[in-house]
Amino acid sequence: MSAEQSTPQPAVHYDVADGVATLTLDSPHNRNALSRALVTGLFEALDRAATDDAATVVVIAATGSVFCSGADLTEARAGSMEQGAREMVRMQRAVLAHPKPVVCRLQGPVRAGGIGLVAACDVVIAAERATFALTEVKLGLAPAAISLSVLPRMSPRAASLAALGGEVFTAAQAAAWDLVTSVVPDDGLDEEVAAVCASLATGAAQGLRETKTLLNADVLARLDERAEQMAALSARLFGSEEAKAAMTAFLSRKR
Repeated sequence: MSAEQSTPQPAVHYDVADGVATLTLDSPHNRNALSRALVTGLFEALDRAATDDAATVVVIAATGSVFCSGADLTEARAGSMEQGAREMVRMQRAVLAHPKPVVCRLQGPVRAGGIGLVAACDVVIAAERATFALTEVKLGLAPAAISLSVLPRMSPRAASLAALGGEVFTAAQAAAWDLVTSVVPDDGLDEEVAAVCASLATGAAQGLRETKTLLNADVLARLDERAEQMAALSARLFGSEEAKAAMTAFLSRKR
């Protein structure tokens, strides 16, 4: 095997054009699940965008039909989720505290942990075909780590229904529940994202940075206060026999 063939492909791609840095999740084998490789790649791309003078706005996008399938259950079942839970918290913080506006281009379904990434973004534009589900309850888990960004976004009644039921809900419902900013026809997603980014890019860097800090101050304060507690809860639940059995059954059904 040649060196070129053996080089792993990045799980997150970075591109910048017209003042917009686009960070694209690209892990088709697990439907853009939040594996160690993908989360590491996302951190690296966010850091790069923060210091990239060519970028005023950041977009998080994904390849394929699924935006993010949540935690990588294969990794979670194989080992302790203690570090993974902390990384999930750190991922949300990295987006919330990023010095530039972060727009989510949501082209398809997002599940469980992926909803934490979506909720951390400043603006979320969803295609009509996008669907959502906080499926943790079905696996003996709870949306513990991602509650730090999800719960401040959603109305309490909507969060109760979504988290306790674990059922799929539509993009229109997500907008009504304040999880996403707006919903557009599938074929109008790129146009709307471009329009939003163009509008945001008219802001001065200092104005954007300080306004975002103001907007996210309460969410970040709550996250910092409860980060260890929620990471510990998430790790404990993932390590339970009930959750391990449920994850094994789920992965077996997917084969």
